[in-house]
Amino acid sequence: MENIKKTVLIISLLVFCTGSVFSQEKWNPKANPESVITVGNARFTVLAKDMVRMEWDSTGQFTDNASLCMVNRYFPVPEFKKHETSHKLIIETVCFKLVYKKSKGKFSTDNLEILYGQGKNKKVWYPGLENKGNLKGTYRTLDGCKGNIMRDGKPLPLEDGLLSTEGWTCINDSHSYLFDDSDWNWVIPRKNKNVQDLYFICYGKDYKKALHDFTLIAGKVPIPPEYAFGYWWSRYWNYSDDELRDLVGNFHYYHIPLDVLVVDMDWHKTKGLDKQDEFGQVAGWTGYTWEKSLFPQPGSFLKWVRGQNLNVTFNIHPASGIPSDEAQYPEFANRMNFDTTGHKPIPFEAADKRYMKTLFDVIMHPMQKAGVSFWWLDWQQWPYSRKYDNLSNTWWLNYCFFTDMERQGVQRPMLYHRWGGLGNHRYEIGFSGDVVIDWASLAYQPYFTSTASNVLYGYWSHDLGGHYFDNSVKHTGIDPELYVRWMQFGALSPIFRTHSSKDARIKKEVWNLPYEESRILANTIKFRYSLVPYIYTMAKKDYDTGISLCRPMYYDYPDSAQAYDMKNEYMFGDDLLVSPVTTPAVNDFSNVKIWLPGGNDWYEWSTGTLLDGGQMVTRKFLLSEYPLYVKAGSVIPMYGNDVNNLEHPVKNLVIGVFPGKNDSGFSLYEDSGNDEGYKKGEYGITRINKTITDDGVVKVEIMPRKGTYPGMLDKRNLEIRFYGAYMPAKVSVNGKAVPFDSTGGSGNKACWKYSGGTLTAHVYLPDVSCGDKADVVVKFVSADADINGVPGKMTRLKKSTSYLKNHWNKWDALPAVISLTDQTDILIHYHPEEFNDLINSFNKNYLLIPDTIKTTPASKTTIDKCINLIK
Repeated sequence: MENIKKTVLIISLLVFCTGSVFSQEKWNPKANPESVITVGNARFTVLAKDMVRMEWDSTGQFTDNASLCMVNRYFPVPEFKKHETSHKLIIETVCFKLVYKKSKGKFSTDNLEILYGQGKNKKVWYPGLENKGNLKGTYRTLDGCKGNIMRDGKPLPLEDGLLSTEGWTCINDSHSYLFDDSDWNWVIPRKNKNVQDLYFICYGKDYKKALHDFTLIAGKVPIPPEYAFGYWWSRYWNYSDDELRDLVGNFHYYHIPLDVLVVDMDWHKTKGLDKQDEFGQVAGWTGYTWEKSLFPQPGSFLKWVRGQNLNVTFNIHPASGIPSDEAQYPEFANRMNFDTTGHKPIPFEAADKRYMKTLFDVIMHPMQKAGVSFWWLDWQQWPYSRKYDNLSNTWWLNYCFFTDMERQGVQRPMLYHRWGGLGNHRYEIGFSGDVVIDWASLAYQPYFTSTASNVLYGYWSHDLGGHYFDNSVKHTGIDPELYVRWMQFGALSPIFRTHSSKDARIKKEVWNLPYEESRILANTIKFRYSLVPYIYTMAKKDYDTGISLCRPMYYDYPDSAQAYDMKNEYMFGDDLLVSPVTTPAVNDFSNVKIWLPGGNDWYEWSTGTLLDGGQMVTRKFLLSEYPLYVKAGSVIPMYGNDVNNLEHPVKNLVIGVFPGKNDSGFSLYEDSGNDEGYKKGEYGITRINKTITDDGVVKVEIMPRKGTYPGMLDKRNLEIRFYGAYMPAKVSVNGKAVPFDSTGGSGNKACWKYSGGTLTAHVYLPDVSCGDKADVVVKFVSADADINGVPGKMTRLKKSTSYLKNHWNKWDALPAVISLTDQTDILIHYHPEEFNDLINSFNKNYLLIPDTIKTTPASKTTIDKCINLIK
């Protein structure tokens, strides 16, 4: 037996290659020689205690180049044992035992097997074994889908993912193209195609470990710019310069945050789109010359956009190369030494390095310098390169556009395109395509989004609200309820973007919806912005671990059958659970069946209800409410409602403290937002701790920020929100009592207030140094009243009371028990010292109100509706 000492596997071990002047995390594809065992035509590399590479090459000449998927193989040597005889090789770690019967032939069931697992769970893998428990991954596009049904009537064939209930994955990299070692790594074919190149990972039910292992060999998931987590406005419409100015003006007028302006293909000359060009494509889809009738001064328009603190992206379809009537054609042809006789178009080929460098130098870079933030690449044409068989154009274009932006080193790279296959997690984000406007399409997207994390593709964006109508059904406009529910899901998805086809019936601007729906939409957008500090921290976690923001329930609860059965339910980061509304309401309420995992209680954010974990429940939600659950006791960092966009650092930080008897905390991540410094350790971490004493006193510690980064704030305004809380009896900050101020103070001194409608205590700390510690201690009044679920009851009573008033038809006021109970929130504001009595009175009267409504002279229809709202 040969023993090799184990060295700790350090995630951050990435050896940087020479020749790079930009911040790409360079690859180190040649394995540590002490981890490699070669036997004839077979080579085995022990990458980790649970991961091994297995190669067979008919010539015995193995490759150490990075492949399109696998880019790192050099790691500290894990502990393993090797035993070799003239006929057999055995490699054993604490996780697996590989047995290879020496042979000149390819790996097969006759010569290779791996035993993995422990005790009763011990299993055997061999080449060709079907992985029946695969939990799936994602698919290139949802174009044309209604739900998961494609245009041809067939179900969408999701690709296999990295995870399986079988506890293993084997990635076949045998047919993958390789990278060369040039300054801009470029695709090359394998010299020998008669090879096997397999990566086996065993993980049992530790799905998170499997994904992390994959990032070690396939690269990290980069953090998108912070602004990417704001709101994106997109519409396929032949917008003009002044129309877009009016649009943005309305966002300002209605105080709706916005970060990204998406301009579809009409920015360039489109030539009518009514015929085909020389390449068999729709003439005019490809174009790079500005349509001056819409944008008479493109440079001025782009300068104006940037002056609005907005980022802008433009749609491009590059398939038809460079037509001869493009403004850039002469320079492009000159650089390519292209024969322009007959004004032939310059054909497109993504795998042609000279073509792609010319495309960027002549067309893309000048537009980026003028103000384009990133590109919306819209490849819908032939799937594979015409230079290299089976090289995915989608995959390779993702690589080219992302790494070109990376090489410029001006800002954090981002691409807006489609999924191209394993390894494309390094080049995000994705747009899922044109889906039918239908409840079925909404119902499929939560599962589609979270399942994509099984291949690390965690930044899908969707055409929220759907893209186009099914014209077999008559439509006069969008369904406001469907649109609101889609947007509520979108606010709790990776990228928050609306889009639609060129159809005048589809108007998704918030101000074009009826009042109630428009108000809910505005609040939904603002709620998304409030969550950005939490979301951005989870993006850093994705970079560190490979665990996406939206992930299936089985990552955290692999032993629970419900985690696999409740396919639409997902975790949104570590502390939030989402179970989207995907069906229309009945009698004002949407019924949603929800699984609340055991191990902790769950706080229903929209109703203020603390529910036991370990149960299946059916809950009802008004259109303004949503099934979002917070792990009991969690601390969630947020922004306030004053954020217009994310272009500049936000000074006001909210720390949400949620009901629960457990101690907890959160490590808030921050960086400059739009550079690559985070890869070099340029970021800050602020630890927030929450502890509870036996007598219910809550202490929140905001620790001094650790780390530095360009543009970081020296001071910030803090607001600590205690959700679902009793009235504070005493509040102190850094050992000093702070006063109650029902207005929340003037912003220049510490104080606290209480919101009766949400039962939330607010503690305000202005101008706190980020380098200092802040201690907030709150002692609450005795819990002599039941406050669980009261915020939701207040919301529903207000809706019921409003409806009753609007259908009252009498001069008299409503019965006093209804009016006064409906105003409990303001009574708490007026008389905070009577908190328990007011809550007890509310709970008592709430039960009496249905019978009171029955005694009113309102119509039966009105009575039934009002009672239904509160029962």
